[in-house]
Amino acid sequence: MKLTTNRFVVMFLSVFVVVVCASNSIAQSPQATPPPPTAPHSVVFPKPVEKTLANGLRVIVIPRTQMPLVTAQLLIKSGGEVDPSDLSGVADMTASLLTRGTSTKSATQIAEAIEAIGGSLNSGAGWDASSISTSVMSPRIGQALELLADVARNPAFKDEEIERVRRQSLNGLRGALATPGSIARFVAARVIYRDAPYGHPLSGTPESLPRIKRDDITKIHATYFRPDNAILVIGGDITGENGFALAQKYLGDWQNPPNALAKLQITTPESEPGNRRILVIDKPEAGQTTVLAVRSAINRNSPDYFRGIVANSVLSGYSGRLNWEIRVKRGLSYGAGSSLDARRWAGSFSASAQTKNESGAEVASLTLSEISKLANGELLDTELTPRKASLLGGFARSMETTGGLVGQFASLALYGVPLDEINRYVANVQAIKSADVKSFAATRLNADSTSVIVVGDAKKFLPDLQKQFPQVEVIPASDLDFNSASLKKTVGKN
Repeated sequence: MKLTTNRFVVMFLSVFVVVVCASNSIAQSPQATPPPPTAPHSVVFPKPVEKTLANGLRVIVIPRTQMPLVTAQLLIKSGGEVDPSDLSGVADMTASLLTRGTSTKSATQIAEAIEAIGGSLNSGAGWDASSISTSVMSPRIGQALELLADVARNPAFKDEEIERVRRQSLNGLRGALATPGSIARFVAARVIYRDAPYGHPLSGTPESLPRIKRDDITKIHATYFRPDNAILVIGGDITGENGFALAQKYLGDWQNPPNALAKLQITTPESEPGNRRILVIDKPEAGQTTVLAVRSAINRNSPDYFRGIVANSVLSGYSGRLNWEIRVKRGLSYGAGSSLDARRWAGSFSASAQTKNESGAEVASLTLSEISKLANGELLDTELTPRKASLLGGFARSMETTGGLVGQFASLALYGVPLDEINRYVANVQAIKSADVKSFAATRLNADSTSVIVVGDAKKFLPDLQKQFPQVEVIPASDLDFNSASLKKTVGKN
């Protein structure tokens, strides 16, 4: 027994030495360079067919017969941008209530009806549109569209459902406002857009949500939910002929109000060096700090759109510059990245990271530095090619489901982009060169006109931040007012 034990110990020590030596060898060897991505494959997506009904409803059908599934989405071309200034969140609340009961069905009956056919039915609002979507096996698409049409045209907006949604929204908002990341995003909207419609929180504020009455909700619905302000997109195992017939059956007699829909014109502020803000939101109990660099950017119809999304891909993602510099090299965050949000009017660009309070100033400096280097530094094809491949991979994955297919075409239709651009997406991304990225970064992502928002325990990072930016504003989190472009509560205001 003793001999067996000794042999086991010798064997264990031998294996341990081998493992340690191998680990040291790996640690001392240069990092393996991943192979370059292969050239993207050319692909032709299903060709949509479209028709406008007599009432003005635009209907787009995208046949894809590989799987017996169909997704339909009804887009109302108005979202949070139409909220009255004192009623932020009313468009989102209106859209959320659509599936909570109609003139003939309760919320429970609607849920049971869609479940009985094995489908889903959802509604909600974004900044530029409200939507109702359904997905179901193709033999059941007629029943699903009947439900979709009912909730779009005949919502009951019952008082008890309004109060339920209000409570849910307020609870969600209270939870969000307890975290530095959500606070930073709400602050960012006001910093970028100030008093313009995109400046308020889409989901409303603790002050605006209690003010919303049933009449406000019915007014939003009566004004904007109309066929000449809507697009129906159907994709999957369905022909154009069948899609148009179903649209006519369930939405063809949908009537427009007598008054023409007023055209909305929004002017969004430009980010300029003179109006950038370095803003600290002091939240003493915060366990971590969120750093957010933000600025106005481009709309979806901008000729710089593809330059913009490629430039953003260089900064974002796990292998993007921000994450590589802040997380991988320095270990200051679990993740850093950026996003380019192109909307109907000027959208936004943001770069963000969450870090420990003590490194808030350092992460702010690194974030702006990486944005500056994108415009002024070197960008080799060995870096650009994989970042474009990552962007194309994300696009390809989004097209694998009927929901993704419909979502992509619906977005193009919403913003007035030709539908055949979807087949040029790969070529448009591949055509972007390093010079295009650098030019976009220099003109549209200038770090000197980019605002910085830092939310956390200010005493742990403020002195270092002030060394970099002498004009730092500090607002206690308890004094924030998201209803105002100044973000500060008025003295004496509840």
